[in-house]
Amino acid sequence: MSRLGRSEELDEEMRRLVPSVEKLGQMLGDIDYLADEGLATSAFLALRLPQPLLLEGEAGVGKTELAKALAQVLDTPLIRLQCYEGIDAAEALYEWNYPKQLLSIRVADTKGSELGEEELFGPDYLIRRPLLRALEHPGPRPAVLLIDELDRADDDFEAFLLELLAEATVTIPEIGTIRATHPPIVILTSNRTRDLHDAVKRRCLYQWIDYPGAKREVEIVRRRVKGASSVLTVQVANAVSRMRKSDVQKPPGIAEAIDWVSALGMLGIETLDAESADRTLGSVLKYSEDQEVIRASGLEELIALEES
Repeated sequence: MSRLGRSEELDEEMRRLVPSVEKLGQMLGDIDYLADEGLATSAFLALRLPQPLLLEGEAGVGKTELAKALAQVLDTPLIRLQCYEGIDAAEALYEWNYPKQLLSIRVADTKGSELGEEELFGPDYLIRRPLLRALEHPGPRPAVLLIDELDRADDDFEAFLLELLAEATVTIPEIGTIRATHPPIVILTSNRTRDLHDAVKRRCLYQWIDYPGAKREVEIVRRRVKGASSVLTVQVANAVSRMRKSDVQKPPGIAEAIDWVSALGMLGIETLDAESADRTLGSVLKYSEDQEVIRASGLEELIALEES
């Protein structure tokens, strides 16, 4: 058995599918996800070791998209758990189907029989949430489990995840320990609104995803917005790069650059100017205060600087 208890047959299948970092990078590129060497290496190790991968970076730099791309590359389900403040095991792992239990009790009563506790609290009465569905995925390849924006959850939820991250198992008191036969590929993301606990980080590979350089961002946007004007894409990438260096409270990510080019293209705009930028600023800056900062600095100056 390999790390997380993956079988030799599954290890061999993963070696066949993803023989090298270079091959994985090519496969991701083929579905329009451009990963630099560092990110491709981390993703490769997450697939092959296997080991959970923690991705940190600003919002909109492609963390969630990597999980989606890996699921597509592996031709396997993506199972997503969106974290939020107050999330607990009932939302993340399982809860009991109380209406079904009550119905079964009533049916048993009409028949003059009784249901034991071991029957009422068995697998047939479980409502499986994302974590349990990922662990019970039957294969033939592991599911990709995306635990998105873990920094929004609290310390108790992080502690709850440790067993799953370390051993691909969870414990349900009424049933016992459930161990994955096809341990999921686990991708955790964080926008770093708070620091995650060291115990989580120790169980994970780690990769920081930064904003791409201008040339790479142009290539990413052009792949995601088919038929976009080359001139417009370059102008938007440059303008977005300048916005990130300004005093906005929420710098735009790659996702916002894609949205902006899509919006401009929908309006038939092939060259960015101050008027078109002003009309569509809500596609790239989602806070009115940030829009005012950019407008106050002068849209004409921003565009002129980026074209020079």
